[in-house]
Amino acid sequence: MLERFHVPHDIAVKVNHKEIFDVVKNIFLKMGMSDEDARISADVLIYADVRGIESHGVSNMLRRYVDAFAEKDINPTPKPKVIRGKGAVATLDSDAGHGLVVGPYAMNMAIEKAKDYGIGSVTVINGRHFGACAYHAEMALKHNMIGIAMTTGGLMVAPVNGAEAKVGLNPIGVAVPTKDEPPFIFDASMSSVAGNKIALAQRIGVKVMPGWIAKADGTPIMEETEVPDEYLMLPAGGTREIGSHKGFSLAMLVEILAGVLGGSGAGNFRRSQAAHHFIAYDIDAFTDVDKFKSDMDEYMKSIKETKPAPGVDRVVYAGLPEYEEKIEREDDGIPYHPEVLDWFKNICAELGIDWNLS
Repeated sequence: MLERFHVPHDIAVKVNHKEIFDVVKNIFLKMGMSDEDARISADVLIYADVRGIESHGVSNMLRRYVDAFAEKDINPTPKPKVIRGKGAVATLDSDAGHGLVVGPYAMNMAIEKAKDYGIGSVTVINGRHFGACAYHAEMALKHNMIGIAMTTGGLMVAPVNGAEAKVGLNPIGVAVPTKDEPPFIFDASMSSVAGNKIALAQRIGVKVMPGWIAKADGTPIMEETEVPDEYLMLPAGGTREIGSHKGFSLAMLVEILAGVLGGSGAGNFRRSQAAHHFIAYDIDAFTDVDKFKSDMDEYMKSIKETKPAPGVDRVVYAGLPEYEEKIEREDDGIPYHPEVLDWFKNICAELGIDWNLS
């Protein structure tokens, strides 16, 4: 993430990732989830936090999930079922289950189908927020597969030159295995910036960059500004002149593959909440796995060794900074904003959960 989204060093409180995992799991147990589902859900959130993806970690998402459970918007004990399928593909009704549980369940289905057919794809309807796309995509790596995950996010993004939200934030995650180099793991919303990062900017008190958001009338805001009370998200690219038609079209693709393909509509015509789409490619069905990984290593290494532009220390590829951040945060702790820890203390007291963070 951009440095502006990180918690300032002078106020950050570092917490051991295993300790916060236990607290998060206990909160999910109090929400009525099974032990295994609570464990998976905590794993998805801490996955984001140890990699520096605070927008999809406990800081932003856990309180929203707790509220959703309280409002009975998330089914704590879902029974997902296949409602349509043929060979390598299936459509799954998540039974309003937590996306942090149903997402991994569906990705595993895609992986198992890929073992049989070389490729597997599962669309999920009647879903709920499933956290970081990268978590689900990365599940494919240990099976020597390429993983892709996408989801329909909040309906907040205006079309190019539009003054109404017509698509969701709609992130896409891609994970590709390597041999010795850190894997290629891309995860980004098709909006100019993840919507949760606007919430982070508000919490930390920083301005948003030009081309991230538009005024309520659709006019792109092209200077740094405080987050206004009313705004629209812009597609990736910001404006037509610098490529927003590309981000908007990719956001539409997510609506189509996750929503329309699953039979639950798209955009303003969605007939359920979030819809997801997962794909797994079995590399061995396409080419030799060792050769593929060696070729990936060669390519990733060449990116790292690219001559940097003036004023820049190095060139990186998607997944490399997060790989390095994970090593550091697992050793030194996850830096949290004091406000986040205050929320934890309050919710633990309310739920009768021991607060044991060192």
